[in-house]
Amino acid sequence: MRLTILGGGGFRVPLVYGALLTDRAPGRVTEVVLHDLDAGRLHAVSRVLAEQAAESPDAPRVSTTTDLDEALRGADFVFSAIRVGGLDGRAQDERVALAEGVLGQETVGAGGIAYGLRTVPVATDIARRVARLAPDAWVINFTNPAGLVTEAMSRHLGDRVIGICDSPVGLGRRVARVLGADPEDAFVDYVGLNHLGWVRGLRVAGRDELPRLLADPALLGSFEEGRLFGPDWLSALGAIPNEYLHYYYFNRETVRDSVLRVLESVRPLPAYVVSRYNRVLAANPPGRRLLPGLWDWPEHQRNVTRYLFLHPVGRTLYEPWEDTVALSVAHLRAVAGADPDNPELTTLVGELVLKSPEFARLWERYDVCERGGGQKKFRHPEVGPMTLTYEVMRLARTGGQRVVVYQAAPGTADEEAMLGLEDGEPARRAEGEPVLHRS
Repeated sequence: MRLTILGGGGFRVPLVYGALLTDRAPGRVTEVVLHDLDAGRLHAVSRVLAEQAAESPDAPRVSTTTDLDEALRGADFVFSAIRVGGLDGRAQDERVALAEGVLGQETVGAGGIAYGLRTVPVATDIARRVARLAPDAWVINFTNPAGLVTEAMSRHLGDRVIGICDSPVGLGRRVARVLGADPEDAFVDYVGLNHLGWVRGLRVAGRDELPRLLADPALLGSFEEGRLFGPDWLSALGAIPNEYLHYYYFNRETVRDSVLRVLESVRPLPAYVVSRYNRVLAANPPGRRLLPGLWDWPEHQRNVTRYLFLHPVGRTLYEPWEDTVALSVAHLRAVAGADPDNPELTTLVGELVLKSPEFARLWERYDVCERGGGQKKFRHPEVGPMTLTYEVMRLARTGGQRVVVYQAAPGTADEEAMLGLEDGEPARRAEGEPVLHRS
Protein backbone atom coordinates (compact mmCIF):
# COMPACT_ATOMS: atom_id res chain seq x y z
CA MET A 1 0.00 0.00 0.00
CA ARG A 2 1.54 3.28 -1.13
CA LEU A 3 0.81 6.57 0.65
CA THR A 4 1.86 9.87 -0.90
CA ILE A 5 2.08 12.88 1.42
CA LEU A 6 1.86 16.28 -0.25
CA GLY A 7 3.47 18.85 1.99
CA GLY A 8 5.95 16.16 3.00
CA GLY A 9 8.29 18.72 4.54
CA GLY A 10 5.70 19.70 7.14
CA PHE A 11 6.06 19.32 10.89
CA ARG A 12 3.08 16.93 11.16
CA VAL A 13 4.66 14.27 8.93
CA PRO A 14 6.58 12.54 11.77
CA LEU A 15 3.27 12.26 13.67
CA VAL A 16 1.64 10.53 10.68
CA TYR A 17 4.63 8.23 10.21
CA GLY A 18 4.66 7.40 13.92
CA ALA A 19 1.06 6.22 13.63
CA LEU A 20 1.96 4.08 10.60
CA LEU A 21 4.70 2.38 12.61
CA THR A 22 2.12 1.07 15.07
CA ASP A 23 -0.11 -0.45 12.35
CA ARG A 24 0.28 -4.19 11.94
CA ALA A 25 -3.05 -4.91 10.24
CA PRO A 26 -3.35 -6.53 6.79
CA GLY A 27 -3.31 -3.96 4.00
CA ARG A 28 -1.23 -1.52 6.00
CA VAL A 29 0.88 1.18 4.38
CA THR A 30 4.24 -0.24 3.28
CA GLU A 31 5.60 2.69 1.28
CA VAL A 32 5.54 6.44 1.95
CA VAL A 33 6.40 9.05 -0.68
CA LEU A 34 7.05 12.57 0.58
CA HIS A 35 6.54 15.44 -1.85
CA ASP A 36 7.42 19.07 -1.18
CA LEU A 37 8.62 22.06 -3.17
CA ASP A 38 11.43 22.60 -0.64
CA ALA A 39 14.12 19.95 -1.02
CA GLY A 40 15.82 21.08 2.18
CA ARG A 41 12.69 20.49 4.26
CA LEU A 42 12.23 17.08 2.64
CA HIS A 43 15.76 16.11 3.58
CA ALA A 44 15.29 17.24 7.18
CA VAL A 45 11.99 15.37 7.61
CA SER A 46 13.28 12.19 5.97
CA ARG A 47 16.15 12.12 8.49
CA VAL A 48 13.64 12.34 11.34
CA LEU A 49 11.60 9.48 9.86
CA ALA A 50 14.74 7.37 9.48
CA GLU A 51 15.41 7.78 13.20
CA GLN A 52 11.80 6.82 13.97
CA ALA A 53 12.10 3.70 11.82
CA ALA A 54 15.39 2.56 13.33
CA GLU A 55 13.65 0.32 15.89
CA SER A 56 11.09 -1.11 13.41
CA PRO A 57 12.54 -3.63 10.95
CA ASP A 58 9.34 -3.68 8.89
CA ALA A 59 8.83 0.10 8.85
CA PRO A 60 7.24 1.59 5.70
CA ARG A 61 9.85 2.54 3.10
CA VAL A 62 10.32 6.30 2.65
CA SER A 63 11.29 8.16 -0.51
CA THR A 64 11.25 11.87 -1.34
CA THR A 65 10.71 13.90 -4.49
CA THR A 66 10.03 17.45 -5.62
CA ASP A 67 8.30 16.15 -8.80
CA LEU A 68 4.54 16.11 -8.24
CA ASP A 69 3.71 13.66 -11.03
CA GLU A 70 6.35 11.23 -9.79
CA ALA A 71 4.90 11.45 -6.29
CA LEU A 72 1.34 10.76 -7.43
CA ARG A 73 1.94 8.02 -9.98
CA GLY A 74 0.69 4.68 -8.62
CA ALA A 75 -0.42 6.02 -5.23
CA ASP A 76 -3.16 4.21 -3.32
CA PHE A 77 -3.77 7.11 -0.92
CA VAL A 78 -2.80 10.78 -1.21
CA PHE A 79 -2.65 12.85 1.98
CA SER A 80 -2.67 16.56 1.12
CA ALA A 81 -1.42 19.03 3.73
CA ILE A 82 -0.03 21.91 1.71
CA ARG A 83 0.31 25.65 2.34
CA VAL A 84 0.21 27.53 -0.94
CA GLY A 85 2.37 30.64 -0.71
CA GLY A 86 4.04 29.47 2.50
CA LEU A 87 4.07 31.58 5.64
CA ASP A 88 4.64 34.74 3.60
CA GLY A 89 1.35 34.11 1.82
CA ARG A 90 -0.43 33.53 5.11
CA ALA A 91 0.96 36.77 6.52
CA GLN A 92 -0.23 38.69 3.46
CA ASP A 93 -3.74 37.18 3.64
CA GLU A 94 -4.03 38.11 7.31
CA ARG A 95 -2.56 41.60 7.09
CA VAL A 96 -4.69 42.70 4.14
CA ALA A 97 -7.85 41.67 5.99
CA LEU A 98 -6.79 43.25 9.26
CA ALA A 99 -5.96 46.51 7.50
CA GLU A 100 -9.65 46.65 6.60
CA GLY A 101 -10.70 45.94 10.18
CA VAL A 102 -12.01 42.42 9.47
CA LEU A 103 -10.95 38.89 10.36
CA GLY A 104 -7.50 37.91 9.16
CA GLN A 105 -7.43 34.33 10.45
CA GLU A 106 -6.28 31.82 7.83
CA THR A 107 -9.38 29.60 7.74
CA VAL A 108 -12.32 31.87 8.59
CA GLY A 109 -13.41 35.37 7.62
CA ALA A 110 -11.79 37.43 4.88
CA GLY A 111 -8.36 35.95 5.60
CA GLY A 112 -9.78 32.45 5.09
CA ILE A 113 -11.41 33.44 1.80
CA ALA A 114 -8.10 34.88 0.61
CA TYR A 115 -6.30 31.69 1.62
CA GLY A 116 -8.95 29.65 -0.19
CA LEU A 117 -8.62 31.70 -3.38
CA ARG A 118 -4.86 31.20 -3.23
CA THR A 119 -5.18 27.44 -2.61
CA VAL A 120 -8.12 26.22 -4.73
CA PRO A 121 -6.35 26.53 -8.13
CA VAL A 122 -3.43 24.46 -6.85
CA ALA A 123 -5.72 21.89 -5.21
CA THR A 124 -7.76 21.63 -8.42
CA ASP A 125 -4.59 20.97 -10.41
CA ILE A 126 -3.60 18.25 -7.92
CA ALA A 127 -7.04 16.64 -8.26
CA ARG A 128 -6.74 16.55 -12.05
CA ARG A 129 -3.31 14.95 -11.80
CA VAL A 130 -4.55 12.33 -9.33
CA ALA A 131 -7.43 11.45 -11.66
CA ARG A 132 -4.94 10.95 -14.48
CA LEU A 133 -1.98 9.33 -12.70
CA ALA A 134 -3.65 7.43 -9.84
CA PRO A 135 -7.32 7.03 -10.82
CA ASP A 136 -8.04 4.49 -8.05
CA ALA A 137 -6.43 6.51 -5.28
CA TRP A 138 -8.30 8.06 -2.36
CA VAL A 139 -7.36 11.64 -1.49
CA ILE A 140 -7.45 12.72 2.16
CA ASN A 141 -7.49 16.51 2.29
CA PHE A 142 -6.06 18.18 5.39
CA THR A 143 -5.38 21.50 3.63
CA ASN A 144 -7.27 24.54 4.92
CA PRO A 145 -9.85 25.88 4.40
CA ALA A 146 -10.71 22.18 4.41
CA GLY A 147 -14.37 22.34 3.38
CA LEU A 148 -13.80 24.74 0.51
CA VAL A 149 -10.73 22.89 -0.82
CA THR A 150 -12.35 19.44 -0.53
CA GLU A 151 -15.42 20.61 -2.44
CA ALA A 152 -13.24 22.00 -5.23
CA MET A 153 -11.31 18.72 -5.51
CA SER A 154 -14.51 16.63 -5.52
CA ARG A 155 -15.47 18.08 -8.90
CA HIS A 156 -12.65 16.04 -10.40
CA LEU A 157 -12.44 13.11 -7.96
CA GLY A 158 -16.08 12.59 -6.98
CA ASP A 159 -16.45 10.73 -3.69
CA ARG A 160 -12.81 9.62 -3.72
CA VAL A 161 -11.75 12.74 -1.80
CA ILE A 162 -12.42 13.11 1.92
CA GLY A 163 -11.89 16.26 3.95
CA ILE A 164 -10.69 15.76 7.52
CA CYS A 165 -10.13 18.04 10.50
CA ASP A 166 -8.76 17.16 13.93
CA SER A 167 -10.31 20.20 15.62
CA PRO A 168 -13.77 18.71 16.50
CA VAL A 169 -12.21 15.50 17.79
CA GLY A 170 -9.70 17.42 19.88
CA LEU A 171 -12.44 19.55 21.44
CA GLY A 172 -14.54 16.48 22.24
CA ARG A 173 -11.58 14.75 23.89
CA ARG A 174 -10.79 17.79 26.03
CA VAL A 175 -14.39 18.02 27.23
CA ALA A 176 -14.45 14.30 28.03
CA ARG A 177 -11.25 14.49 30.08
CA VAL A 178 -12.50 17.50 32.04
CA LEU A 179 -15.55 15.45 32.99
CA GLY A 180 -13.34 12.53 34.07
CA ALA A 181 -14.46 10.30 31.20
CA ASP A 182 -12.35 8.16 28.89
CA PRO A 183 -12.56 9.83 25.45
CA GLU A 184 -12.75 6.39 23.87
CA ASP A 185 -15.97 5.66 25.79
CA ALA A 186 -17.65 9.03 25.10
CA PHE A 187 -20.03 9.92 22.29
CA VAL A 188 -19.54 13.55 21.28
CA ASP A 189 -22.58 15.32 19.84
CA TYR A 190 -20.84 17.88 17.60
CA VAL A 191 -22.96 20.02 15.29
CA GLY A 192 -21.34 22.07 12.54
CA LEU A 193 -18.48 21.62 10.08
CA ASN A 194 -14.81 21.41 10.95
CA HIS A 195 -13.73 24.63 12.71
CA LEU A 196 -17.23 26.09 12.86
CA GLY A 197 -19.15 23.86 15.26
CA TRP A 198 -20.34 23.29 18.81
CA VAL A 199 -20.29 20.41 21.29
CA ARG A 200 -23.92 20.28 22.39
CA GLY A 201 -23.75 16.97 24.23
CA LEU A 202 -21.31 14.37 25.55
CA ARG A 203 -22.80 10.97 26.42
CA VAL A 204 -21.13 8.43 28.63
CA ALA A 205 -22.99 5.15 29.22
CA GLY A 206 -26.09 6.75 27.69
CA ARG A 207 -26.07 9.80 30.01
CA ASP A 208 -25.42 13.34 28.77
CA GLU A 209 -22.69 14.76 31.02
CA LEU A 210 -22.44 18.19 29.37
CA PRO A 211 -25.05 19.85 31.64
CA ARG A 212 -22.87 18.94 34.64
CA LEU A 213 -19.94 20.75 33.03
CA LEU A 214 -22.00 23.82 32.12
CA ALA A 215 -23.24 24.13 35.71
CA ASP A 216 -19.72 24.07 37.22
CA PRO A 217 -17.73 27.33 36.75
CA ALA A 218 -14.56 25.74 38.14
CA LEU A 219 -14.67 22.90 35.62
CA LEU A 220 -15.50 25.28 32.79
CA GLY A 221 -12.50 27.41 33.62
CA SER A 222 -10.12 24.46 33.68
CA PHE A 223 -9.67 23.88 29.94
CA GLU A 224 -8.79 25.88 26.85
CA GLU A 225 -12.24 26.80 25.49
CA GLY A 226 -13.55 27.56 28.97
CA ARG A 227 -10.80 30.10 29.58
CA LEU A 228 -11.19 31.53 26.07
CA PHE A 229 -14.97 32.15 26.18
CA GLY A 230 -15.51 32.42 29.93
CA PRO A 231 -17.63 30.16 32.20
CA ASP A 232 -20.62 32.53 32.48
CA TRP A 233 -20.84 32.99 28.73
CA LEU A 234 -20.65 29.23 28.03
CA SER A 235 -23.32 28.51 30.65
CA ALA A 236 -25.63 30.99 28.96
CA LEU A 237 -24.94 29.52 25.53
CA GLY A 238 -25.56 25.94 26.67
CA ALA A 239 -22.86 24.48 24.44
CA ILE A 240 -19.06 24.50 23.97
CA PRO A 241 -18.07 26.28 20.73
CA ASN A 242 -15.01 25.41 18.73
CA GLU A 243 -12.25 27.90 19.51
CA TYR A 244 -12.44 29.34 15.99
CA LEU A 245 -15.91 30.71 16.74
CA HIS A 246 -14.22 33.19 19.08
CA TYR A 247 -13.46 35.18 15.94
CA TYR A 248 -17.21 35.65 15.41
CA TYR A 249 -18.60 35.87 18.94
CA PHE A 250 -15.86 38.31 20.02
CA ASN A 251 -14.98 39.92 16.72
CA ARG A 252 -14.02 43.34 18.07
CA GLU A 253 -11.72 42.03 20.76
CA THR A 254 -10.10 39.58 18.35
CA VAL A 255 -9.38 42.20 15.71
CA ARG A 256 -7.97 44.58 18.35
CA ASP A 257 -5.48 41.95 19.46
CA SER A 258 -4.77 41.10 15.84
CA VAL A 259 -3.72 44.69 15.15
CA LEU A 260 -1.16 44.40 17.94
CA ARG A 261 0.10 41.21 16.32
CA VAL A 262 0.40 43.05 13.00
CA LEU A 263 2.51 45.76 14.67
CA GLU A 264 4.67 43.02 16.15
CA SER A 265 4.93 41.12 12.87
CA VAL A 266 6.34 44.05 10.84
CA ARG A 267 9.32 44.48 13.15
CA PRO A 268 11.98 45.74 12.77
CA LEU A 269 10.00 48.30 10.78
CA PRO A 270 8.70 51.14 13.01
CA ALA A 271 4.89 51.14 13.10
CA TYR A 272 2.09 52.65 15.14
CA VAL A 273 -1.70 53.11 15.16
CA VAL A 274 -3.16 56.63 15.28
CA SER A 275 -6.68 57.97 15.68
CA ARG A 276 -8.40 60.11 13.05
CA TYR A 277 -6.85 63.13 14.79
CA ASN A 278 -3.32 61.68 15.13
CA ARG A 279 -3.41 60.44 18.74
CA VAL A 280 -1.08 57.44 19.07
CA LEU A 281 -3.07 54.42 20.28
CA ALA A 282 -0.46 51.66 19.97
CA ALA A 283 3.06 51.13 18.68
CA ASN A 284 5.72 48.48 18.34
CA PRO A 285 9.08 49.20 20.03
CA PRO A 286 10.77 50.72 16.95
CA GLY A 287 7.66 52.87 16.50
CA ARG A 288 7.95 54.09 20.09
CA ARG A 289 11.61 54.96 19.71
CA LEU A 290 10.98 56.72 16.41
CA LEU A 291 9.25 59.51 18.38
CA PRO A 292 11.55 60.18 21.38
CA GLY A 293 9.84 61.78 24.35
CA LEU A 294 6.27 61.27 23.13
CA TRP A 295 5.74 58.45 25.62
CA ASP A 296 6.81 60.65 28.52
CA TRP A 297 3.49 62.48 28.15
CA PRO A 298 0.22 61.23 29.65
CA GLU A 299 -1.70 58.94 27.30
CA HIS A 300 -4.30 61.54 26.29
CA GLN A 301 -1.57 63.97 25.19
CA ARG A 302 0.30 61.52 22.94
CA ASN A 303 -0.73 63.15 19.69
CA VAL A 304 1.71 63.36 16.76
CA THR A 305 0.57 66.86 15.73
CA ARG A 306 0.84 68.11 19.33
CA TYR A 307 4.30 66.50 19.50
CA LEU A 308 5.45 68.39 16.39
CA PHE A 309 4.55 71.78 17.83
CA LEU A 310 4.97 71.47 21.61
CA HIS A 311 7.70 68.88 22.29
CA PRO A 312 11.31 70.13 22.02
CA VAL A 313 12.38 66.93 20.25
CA GLY A 314 9.40 67.06 17.92
CA ARG A 315 10.43 70.54 16.77
CA THR A 316 13.88 69.29 15.71
CA LEU A 317 13.18 65.68 14.68
CA TYR A 318 11.97 66.31 11.12
CA GLU A 319 13.78 68.07 8.30
CA PRO A 320 12.45 70.43 7.11
CA TRP A 321 10.18 70.92 10.12
CA GLU A 322 8.09 73.57 8.36
CA ASP A 323 6.96 71.19 5.59
CA THR A 324 6.14 68.41 8.03
CA VAL A 325 3.95 70.55 10.28
CA ALA A 326 2.17 72.12 7.30
CA LEU A 327 1.15 68.66 6.07
CA SER A 328 0.06 67.62 9.56
CA VAL A 329 -2.19 70.67 9.99
CA ALA A 330 -3.61 70.24 6.48
CA HIS A 331 -4.51 66.66 7.38
CA LEU A 332 -6.35 67.83 10.49
CA ARG A 333 -8.27 70.35 8.38
CA ALA A 334 -9.20 67.62 5.90
CA VAL A 335 -10.63 65.26 8.50
CA ALA A 336 -12.21 67.99 10.65
CA GLY A 337 -14.99 68.56 8.16
CA ALA A 338 -16.59 65.20 8.95
CA ASP A 339 -17.00 65.99 12.66
CA PRO A 340 -15.92 69.58 13.50
CA ASP A 341 -17.28 69.37 17.05
CA ASN A 342 -15.44 66.17 17.99
CA PRO A 343 -14.10 66.64 21.55
CA GLU A 344 -10.70 65.15 20.69
CA LEU A 345 -10.31 67.55 17.77
CA THR A 346 -11.58 70.70 19.53
CA THR A 347 -9.40 70.06 22.60
CA LEU A 348 -6.32 69.56 20.44
CA VAL A 349 -6.92 72.58 18.21
CA GLY A 350 -7.82 74.82 21.15
CA GLU A 351 -4.61 73.98 23.00
CA LEU A 352 -2.38 74.38 19.94
CA VAL A 353 -3.94 77.71 18.89
CA LEU A 354 -3.19 79.08 22.37
CA LYS A 355 0.32 77.63 22.73
CA SER A 356 1.74 77.73 19.20
CA PRO A 357 1.58 80.82 16.93
CA GLU A 358 2.90 78.64 14.07
CA PHE A 359 -0.06 76.27 14.42
CA ALA A 360 -2.56 79.15 14.64
CA ARG A 361 -1.18 80.64 11.42
CA LEU A 362 -1.33 77.32 9.54
CA TRP A 363 -4.80 76.50 10.88
CA GLU A 364 -6.16 79.78 9.51
CA ARG A 365 -4.82 78.98 6.03
CA TYR A 366 -7.49 76.26 5.61
CA ASP A 367 -5.14 74.07 3.56
CA VAL A 368 -6.41 70.47 3.28
CA CYS A 369 -4.43 67.33 2.47
CA GLU A 370 -5.03 63.66 3.26
CA ARG A 371 -1.88 61.56 3.27
CA GLY A 372 -1.60 57.95 2.12
CA GLY A 373 2.18 57.73 2.31
CA GLY A 374 5.35 59.59 1.45
CA GLN A 375 8.88 60.23 2.64
CA LYS A 376 10.29 61.89 5.75
CA LYS A 377 13.78 62.97 6.72
CA PHE A 378 14.71 62.54 10.37
CA ARG A 379 17.45 64.05 12.55
CA HIS A 380 17.03 61.41 15.22
CA PRO A 381 18.84 62.08 18.52
CA GLU A 382 19.55 58.37 19.12
CA VAL A 383 20.29 56.80 15.73
CA GLY A 384 21.25 59.83 13.65
CA PRO A 385 19.97 61.16 10.32
CA MET A 386 17.84 58.90 8.12
CA THR A 387 15.32 59.13 5.31
CA LEU A 388 12.33 56.78 5.58
CA THR A 389 9.34 56.16 3.37
CA TYR A 390 6.01 55.45 5.02
CA GLU A 391 2.68 53.89 4.12
CA VAL A 392 -0.66 54.65 5.77
CA MET A 393 -3.27 51.86 5.95
CA ARG A 394 -6.78 52.70 7.07
CA LEU A 395 -8.61 50.41 9.48
CA ALA A 396 -12.18 50.02 8.30
CA ARG A 397 -15.07 50.83 10.64
CA THR A 398 -12.81 52.29 13.34
CA GLY A 399 -13.70 55.96 13.09
CA GLY A 400 -10.69 56.85 10.94
CA GLN A 401 -7.88 54.98 12.66
CA ARG A 402 -4.75 54.21 10.62
CA VAL A 403 -1.66 52.02 10.78
CA VAL A 404 1.52 53.90 9.81
CA VAL A 405 4.54 51.80 8.81
CA TYR A 406 8.01 53.18 8.00
CA GLN A 407 10.78 51.54 5.99
CA ALA A 408 14.16 52.32 4.48
CA ALA A 409 15.86 51.34 1.25
CA PRO A 410 17.66 47.99 1.80
CA GLY A 411 21.39 48.05 2.29
CA THR A 412 21.60 51.77 2.94
CA ALA A 413 22.81 53.89 5.84
CA ASP A 414 19.15 54.82 6.33
CA GLU A 415 18.28 51.17 6.92
CA GLU A 416 21.16 50.76 9.35
CA ALA A 417 19.93 53.78 11.33
CA MET A 418 16.32 52.53 11.29
CA LEU A 419 17.37 49.10 12.57
CA GLY A 420 18.97 50.87 15.51
CA LEU A 421 15.46 51.64 16.75
CA GLU A 422 14.82 47.94 17.52
CA ASP A 423 15.16 47.14 21.23
CA GLY A 424 13.61 43.68 21.62
CA GLU A 425 10.50 44.59 23.62
CA PRO A 426 7.01 43.37 22.65
CA ALA A 427 4.46 45.62 20.96
CA ARG A 428 1.98 47.20 23.34
CA ARG A 429 -0.92 49.61 23.41
CA ALA A 430 -1.14 52.80 25.39
CA GLU A 431 -1.94 52.07 29.03
CA GLY A 432 -5.66 51.55 29.51
CA GLU A 433 -6.35 52.24 25.83
CA PRO A 434 -8.01 49.74 23.49
CA VAL A 435 -6.18 49.52 20.20
CA LEU A 436 -9.36 50.11 18.22
CA HIS A 437 -12.42 52.24 18.91
CA ARG A 438 -15.53 51.25 16.98
CA SER A 439 -17.80 53.94 15.62
